[in-house]
Parts: sequence; C-alpha cells; structure tokens
Amino acid sequence: MKLIQQLEHQLQTLNDASLLRRRRTAETACTPPMQVDGQAMLAFCSNDYLGLAAYPRIVAALQEGAALYGAGSGASHLISGHSQAHALLEQRLANALSPYLTSARALYFCTGYMANLAILTALAAADSHTEIFSEQHNHASLIDGARLSKATVTIYPHSDTMALAHLLNASTASNKIVVTDSVFSMDGDLAPLPDLLALCQQHDAWLVIDDAHGFGTLGARGLGALEHFQLQTPHIIYMGTLGKAAGVGGAFVAAHTSVIEWLIQRARPYIYTTAAAPALAHALLTSLDLMQSDEGMARRQHLQKLIQQLQTSLSLQRWRLMPSNTAIQPLLVGSNAAAMQLSQQLYAQGLWVPAIRPPTVPEGTARLRITLSAAHTTQDVEKLVAALHVLEKNS
Repeated sequence: MKLIQQLEHQLQTLNDASLLRRRRTAETACTPPMQVDGQAMLAFCSNDYLGLAAYPRIVAALQEGAALYGAGSGASHLISGHSQAHALLEQRLANALSPYLTSARALYFCTGYMANLAILTALAAADSHTEIFSEQHNHASLIDGARLSKATVTIYPHSDTMALAHLLNASTASNKIVVTDSVFSMDGDLAPLPDLLALCQQHDAWLVIDDAHGFGTLGARGLGALEHFQLQTPHIIYMGTLGKAAGVGGAFVAAHTSVIEWLIQRARPYIYTTAAAPALAHALLTSLDLMQSDEGMARRQHLQKLIQQLQTSLSLQRWRLMPSNTAIQPLLVGSNAAAMQLSQQLYAQGLWVPAIRPPTVPEGTARLRITLSAAHTTQDVEKLVAALHVLEKNS
C-alpha cells in the first residue's frame, strides 16, 4: 500500500539520521533504581525532582482518594466531573500563591500540555487584535498553543529582553501576551522573569509563565519561580505541573480570578475533556503538604548538593555540561549519532540517561539530559561521573 510505504520511508529517514525515538517499559515504580525491559537500571531521566512519585505517604493518599471518590470522574468539570477533591486542590493552590498573584484563583487540568493550550487559545479569543511574543526555547505545548490561537505570533531570541522590548514597542496589538518557560526543559537555565515582568507592566501585557520544572524545586517553600523571584502582580498567568516535582499528575493555572473564570467559560481543552480522576487531586493535597514542609525543604537542599556534586566532580574534555543551577543538567555532545552512542553505552552499564536530539534541540546540539532527583544518593552521582570519565577516555 502506497500510504504505508510512504510512512515506512519517512521512518527509515529518521532512523538514518539517528532521530528515531524508542520507548522503554518501566516495570517498577518511578525511583532511581528501576527495572526496565527486564534489566536493573539507575535512572537519571525522570522529572521526579523531589522523589515523591513513589513516596509511601502519597501512595497511601492516592489509595485513600480512590476509596473516597472512585476510579474516575465520569464527566467533564462543567457537567458532573468536578469533585470536592478538585475544589480543595484548587483552593489550596490559590491560597499558596496568593502572595504573588492579585485575587488569585487556580484551575486544575489533566496535563500541562492542555493547560498551555487552554491559556493561549482562550486569551487570544478575548481580543481579535492579539499578538503573542513567544520565547525562542519555549516548550512544544506553548508553541502549539500559540499556533492554535490564530493570533499573530512573534518569536523573540532566548533570554533577550532588549530584543523583546523593541518588539513590544513596535507592536500595535491591543492584547499583548509574552509567554515563556521559567526553567527551560532542555537547557536547565532560568528565564529573566523580573525583567520580563517589568516589560509587561510597562506595555500592559500579560506574562504567561510555564513553571513546569520550577514548581516544587524553586523557592524556600517550593512554590516555584514566583517565590524564587518574589514576583507580585496581576499581570502574570502562571502554569505549574503536578506530575514532576509534585510526584502525581496533572497541572494547574493560577491567575486573577477573572482570568480563571474566562478559562472556565472559553478554554476548549478544559471544557471538552473528562476531568482527571479525583483520587489524583486528593493525593496532590498530601504532595503540597510535603513540598511546603521542612521535609520538602530538606529534599530541595539535598537536590542542590547533588547538582553541585555533579558539576564539581565531572571533568570532561570533549563533552561539557551546559550552564544550569537546576535539576536539569544537559551534557552537550554534538552530533545525533554521538549522543545516541553515548546514551547506549551508559545504558549497557545500567545507567539510563536519554539522548535529546533535533527537533527538540537545535541541529548540532544533541545532548544527554541528566536529571537529578532528591531520591538519588551521592553514590549514584559518583557512579554516573565515573562512567562518563571512562567512556570519554576510551572513545
């Protein structure tokens, strides 16, 4: 069949360019030691930054939530799927972020991808003369949300606030939206959020922040980029995910109550999907307790020690760590084939570190994306460092 042959040809093209992706099957819980496709592995690839995904208290809370609310929600939030667990979670999140967002309210989503699509498409629907200013290194969900919004989309260079200032000055749009990741998922660096907010306040623009990799890890109480930078404004629309540092699943948007009400009324990814299982929201209440407690602070401190350990002990000549003070520690390799080979060599030694290649990152910047968790030990990091030193020496 011609259509199948066309797909097979395209798949072979991806394979020839070392761009074919492969799924592996985890047979145990999300912890650093895992059983994967029948092999014992030490994983440096999850976003479980605080080590909560398999934490007994959260597992017990999930079981309790299922006993209280059942296995599923049964309908969308606006039909009958909005449970007490969802309402309690949204109120808890709004209360936590109220020091940073004027008249804060929160809205729970099934995924961060859906939340980002919802924000940008609904905001653009409020004004036909909308221009979105999108960061060059934004996550795919932000890129797709901007495209689906049908608004004018202008991309500004990575972390270049001067370039953004010129673009905002030149814009005649009545509804301006600046959108950025807080922690860039493939680079690990932070956006200059205070400077971006100053520009948005100057130009009466929205600042949409995707804090997927910051919520739970940044700030004294783990409240993410807003707490880390001490931002206070009604201009921010904040998205945080709950399947990374929080260890469970889903995402939320927090903003002024009028913004949230508009999303409820006009955000298609919210309106037209079945609500996530209430048990997840119930478990997340325990996650938030842990994240903001002394134990959560201790986990963030341990994570920072592991980051410093990796950076100070890894001494390579050809491969280099990119500048990052977050749990995302990208090791720049270069070519797709070289990154794939290095990842496979580590995997053969029981170390799971994925290779990241275009189009996720620019051509010629293929890398290993090392992610650290508070569940890792110093011995785990030592093992990875020793393996990388030997592999570079022998390559």
